[in-house]
Amino acid sequence: MAASTGGATRKSAGRGSYAVGEARRQQILDTAIEHFGQWGFHASSMARIAHDCEITQGGLLHHFRSKEDLLLSVLAQSEQHDMEQLFATDPATVVEGMEAVIRLAESNTRRPGLVRMFNVLVGESGNQGHPAHTYFRARYERVLDHTVGVLRAGIARGELRPDVDVLELAQEQIAVMDGLQFQWALAPEAMDMPGRLRAYMDRMLRSVTVDGSGLAGVPAG
Repeated sequence: MAASTGGATRKSAGRGSYAVGEARRQQILDTAIEHFGQWGFHASSMARIAHDCEITQGGLLHHFRSKEDLLLSVLAQSEQHDMEQLFATDPATVVEGMEAVIRLAESNTRRPGLVRMFNVLVGESGNQGHPAHTYFRARYERVLDHTVGVLRAGIARGELRPDVDVLELAQEQIAVMDGLQFQWALAPEAMDMPGRLRAYMDRMLRSVTVDGSGLAGVPAG
């Protein structure tokens, strides 16, 4: 009986240690987001991140082997969130696909640090030697392929005009979303980012749908 109780205690302690480790890992990721967003990748310091987490640099390296590893872990966490928001299911209509993009923009307004980091790193990663170059290139290809697929399916269902250039429209949609996100990050109080994106999506849809319809709840301008 005593041995059984001791085993249960060890298991409980193990679960507790795991939870503490996961909490510490998440704290490091959250702090790194703020640092990468403020100083970019190259000017951010592992020592400074560790200091703000109130741990030693050795303690930080216990969780992440290098600054590159930390950066890629931050990006992977963000990617998981975006996948759940945007790619979890195939939209039944083009309107559903546009609404998913708007929901992602709404979610991003609650993650200002991550938005700032994204804007900074996208600019930095144009250099092929940047550790996030491959990630961002692949990410844009994924988002572009997804958006093109949504629009092509809309043509096949008879929602969009068959003469629509889906690649051009998808590239424009991504550029508008990123541009609005950049402006919002500079002055969040001055812009309703999801509202502006919704207005753009509505105008875009009215110009390419067979019946001239847009998003629900947006009056024709």
